[in-house]
Amino acid sequence: YVVRDGGYNPSETETPELTLFSPPWCELYANPSITQKLLDTSDFDVAAWLIEEITDVFASTEGTAFISGDGVGKPRGITAYDMVADASWTYGKVGYIAGGHASLLNNVDKLIDLQHALKPVYRQRARWLMNDTTLNVVRKFKDGEGNFLWQPGLTEDAPDTLLGKPIEIDENMPDIGADAYPIAFGDFKRAYTIVDHKAGTRLLRDPYSKKGFVYFYTVKMVAAGISNFEAIKFLKISVA
Repeated sequence: YVVRDGGYNPSETETPELTLFSPPWCELYANPSITQKLLDTSDFDVAAWLIEEITDVFASTEGTAFISGDGVGKPRGITAYDMVADASWTYGKVGYIAGGHASLLNNVDKLIDLQHALKPVYRQRARWLMNDTTLNVVRKFKDGEGNFLWQPGLTEDAPDTLLGKPIEIDENMPDIGADAYPIAFGDFKRAYTIVDHKAGTRLLRDPYSKKGFVYFYTVKMVAAGISNFEAIKFLKISVA
């Protein structure tokens, strides 16, 4: 922007560019059945239990897709995009910092490099993302004075931190290994967009298709993908 005095006729400034974000709708469905006899004679609400189980499975399936989904019939996960060395990053790809070793995570400085690969505007609300096996390695890292870089949350339900930023654990993240991307750092709310269809989760109770059975046909539609490629970076297990 330009600061000006009153009465000055401003010249045109640069205009931000918009890029179309239109991930395809993906459908989750389940169609389990329960005998009518069990529904009639059970001492607890079997239908409610089944619906709760379906909801849990949907959440687990979505969680996996948001990390590793290939975008074919399911959302495209954050690890399924083209990865490039951050020095040659271009929009539409995800930048990475090489960890400095072909198969191990053993260089603390590379975590600092990863943190600073993210622009400060995104770093303010950024978080680390890794699985628990990777965290087990990270928790043992120390600085030059012998202090652990990992710090536990100081209050109940507060997240643990690494280099001052919260850590989120997701078991769908890759393990440490050659050419793997086990750690992400980013402002995920700005980087990854998830859209649930306005129809929500729909349930069709079907007692007609098979006598003596009730089918619970459940459908949910979701679309998701990276919408801001600047707001997320990865650590790659490689020399360069």
